[in-house]
Formats: sequence, C-alpha cells, structure tokens
Amino acid sequence: MNISVLDTTLRDGAQAEGIAFSLDDKIAVAALLDELGVAYIEAGNPASNPKDAALFAHFQAHPLARAKLVAFGSTCRPGVRAQESPALLSLLESHTPCVSVFGKAWDFHVREVLHTSLEENLRMVRDSVAYLVDHGREVFFDAEHFFDGYLHCPSYAMAVLDAACAAGASLLVLCDTNGGTLPEQIAQAVRACRARFGDRIGIHCHNDSGLAVANTLCAVRAGARHVQGTINGYGERCGNCNLCTALPTLALKMGYDCIDGPLAHLTATAASVAELANLSPDDHQPYVGRATFAHKGGMHVDGVRKAPQSFEHIDPALVGNERRFLLSEMSGRAVVLEKLRHIAPEIADDEKQASQLLAQLKQLEYRGYQFDVAEASFELLVLRHLGKLPTFFKVLDFKVISANPQDEMSASAMIKVEVGGQVEMTAAEGNGPVDALDRALRKALSVFYPCIGEMTLTDFKVRVIDTGKGTASCVRVSIVSTDGHTSWGTVGVSENVLEASWQALTDAIECVLLKNFDAAGV
Repeated sequence: MNISVLDTTLRDGAQAEGIAFSLDDKIAVAALLDELGVAYIEAGNPASNPKDAALFAHFQAHPLARAKLVAFGSTCRPGVRAQESPALLSLLESHTPCVSVFGKAWDFHVREVLHTSLEENLRMVRDSVAYLVDHGREVFFDAEHFFDGYLHCPSYAMAVLDAACAAGASLLVLCDTNGGTLPEQIAQAVRACRARFGDRIGIHCHNDSGLAVANTLCAVRAGARHVQGTINGYGERCGNCNLCTALPTLALKMGYDCIDGPLAHLTATAASVAELANLSPDDHQPYVGRATFAHKGGMHVDGVRKAPQSFEHIDPALVGNERRFLLSEMSGRAVVLEKLRHIAPEIADDEKQASQLLAQLKQLEYRGYQFDVAEASFELLVLRHLGKLPTFFKVLDFKVISANPQDEMSASAMIKVEVGGQVEMTAAEGNGPVDALDRALRKALSVFYPCIGEMTLTDFKVRVIDTGKGTASCVRVSIVSTDGHTSWGTVGVSENVLEASWQALTDAIECVLLKNFDAAGV
C-alpha cells in the first residue's frame, strides 16, 4: 500500500531556531530530497520573503527529476476576495503544480486570532481553495490546529474540512499544530475523518510532546494516506515529525511504500541536510545516527557477532548505516578481537595478544582514557604493542610561553623534531598554549610531510576526571580531526592539560601520517 510523503524541511524545517538556509542551501536540500524519492517537496512561502520567491524561479528553469514542488501559503484574509489576495496570487505565480494552503480549523483561533466570524472563515477556506483549483492547481488544504479544534468543537472542525473538500481540495491535511495531542486522540479523529472523506486524509504533526512520529504512525494506522514531516525532525519550537524515523518505520515495519528512491540513502541524506543546516548531527537519532548501531557492552557485542538480530532491530544497511563495536573496559575480548581483525588481521585469533591488549585497555580506562570516541588512538596503541608503528618523528624538545590572554595571539611555542636523522626547529604563535604548540608541531613536520596541511581539527574537548583534586585534577583531552574525507578521534590523559593535549595532538598527526604511509604502500 502506498503512502505519499511531503517533506517540509525547506518550509517548516527552516523555521527552527538556529537554521538559516541560503538560496544555494535550499537548492541543495531539494536535490537531496528529490534523490531520496519523496513525492512532494514543500519549498517555502513565495509571499513571505524574496529568497523563497527566487527558489521557485530557479526550479521553473531547472525542474526536479521526480518530486513535485509545492508552494505554501494562507487562505485569503477576512473581508478579502480570493482573486484579490496577494498571498494566493503569489502561489499561482510560483508556477508549482501543487500548492498547500492553510486555514483555521479551531473555532477559538477563528474568534481570538483572526477576529472574524465562523462563517467568514468557512468562506475564506471555500473561496481560496476553489480559486486555486480553478487555476489548475492540485490543492492540499492544511487544517491548522485541527486536533485542538476537533477536541473543542468537532462539528466546526469538520465543517472546515467540508468547505475545503467541496471546493476541490485533493487532500485534507490534519495538523497537530501545537503538538500536544495524544496518539489515541489522533487515531480517533483520523478514523472519523477517514469515514467521512475517504483517502483524502493526510497528517502533519509537531513534536511538542515528543509524540510527532508516534502520532503520525497512529494516523496512518487509522487511515491517513499522506504523511508530512522534515529530515532530522527540524521545525518550529520542538520540531516536526522526523521523516528519518517515520519513513523506515512505515516501510520496514508496517509494509508501506513511501518513497521512490532507495531507503539506503536515508543516513547520508540526514547527514547532508544537517551539514547544510549548519547543525551537528544527532548521533543517537534512530535509524540514521552514528551511535544507532554502536555496541559497547561485551554481552551485546558477542550476541551481535553471533546473530545480529539479537541486539539490532533491523539490518543497518537497509537505511545506509553501519554497525560499530565500541572499545571500553566493558567491551570484553569480543570487541578487541573484532578491532584486531581490521587493524592486524594476522593476529586476530591470538588469544594471548588479545588478552594483553584488553588488560592494557582496562588499565588505561581506569586512568581516565576513553577509547569509544578515540578509536584512532586505540589503533596506534595496538600497532605500538605489536611493534608495527613506524617512527615518523621524534620530538627532541619543546617550550611553550603563555602571555596576556587578552592578546589575540597570547602564546608562543618552540619545538625541535627529528625525522630520519634530520633536525628541524621552528616556532609559532597561537591563540593559547595548545594552539601555539599545535601550530609549531605542524609547521616543523610539514617540511617532511606536506600531507599534514590537509589535516584540520574539528573538535576539542577537555574533561576533568577526578574533581576532588581541584586544579591539580587529572584531565582527559579528546580531539576529532579530519582530512576532508574521513574523521578520527584521539585522546590524551594527564594532570597537565598541555601534556594531555600533546598526547591527543601527536596521536592525531601520527594517524594522518599512518594513513598516507599505508596509501603509499610502504
């Protein structure tokens, strides 16, 4: 059975705090959604801002491959005829095959927000939908605040739907605009609407009670045949129904056909949209998060290695994700063996080596190291233990001087390194002692290893481990680095924050050198 999907990331999602898509961003998001295979993309309100108007103009010249573009707007205002409404005219001028027009379905809103009569609101809905239909548009009517209206005055909420249906709306979208309706209330209202209007019912849920996905699934069970939401759940206040959760649940667990593209694109789509929104991805997001199929407990890892379904509800590949085994003192021998199969497959079945590494791992974690977020440091640990890590450089000496922190470059570092018998000494300034040390080390090593110039630091965290010692406490420094293609995490622990940072920094640099060393086939 088919469920049509409208993605409103570019309209409702763009209303989220912290999101400000540029025109190029919106074009890129639309391309991702088109490739994913949603049926409709609600791209914005052409009457609200020049950027949305420019977006619709772009797609007139460069149509999408599969998805139908949808322009969004409101009904005409009280006392204004549909043909005189600037908002409705802008919908027609967007030249989209489909338009979404919203109107009030809660009598309280009609009286207290619109300040008009219930009859005038019905006239606005009826005339607006009819005007757009008469101009050849497929019209979706968004019944704003429908569920609040249905709970308060069901007869009027239904009358609003009657007006839109009689005027020719092809779809009646029931909106939980305040996001406060419970699943059983959603199901009851949808069943009543399905009995009255048949397959024309759609659902649009907000997440203010944390129930947007659950409410959407309940609506589908009750007869809705159209679903609206956003990638990663972006949206006003607490967000919208998260399509990254709803789509795989509908497809893989409820048997509905939802999209025209491969579901395996979903994880990459979620990450790309987050990047375009300039927001950090939610690692723990169902289905598509980096941690979604990450296993840490030894019993869990052992179970998944024997039978993945023992601790995974779906195959990660179905949504384009992957399984990960995390390292920690709780992991047990199974995780160490699994990591060894990737790092040093020739000793993966060596119980003695595995036991030694596990004991070393537990001792380091006892001291404060954390390897589930610093797997690159663990790889270096294994290679050092096996005597397989090349000596890329030796640090002969370094000094750091920190000055007035109000200065832009408040610290300087001097460093002396040796590479293959050659000595290089250099200095650098930085915005603090760690930055100065990092700059000096990179500057010295770049003479020998130009590939270091491709590496950048993307995250730097400091965590106090034993707070009882005050400023003399042991600290853990975690670093994430990237070369533009892959990312890796490294860690350092010491009572001296510079020493902990130094450990994490040198591990990060050794990782990029090891990667280029392996790529060269040396």
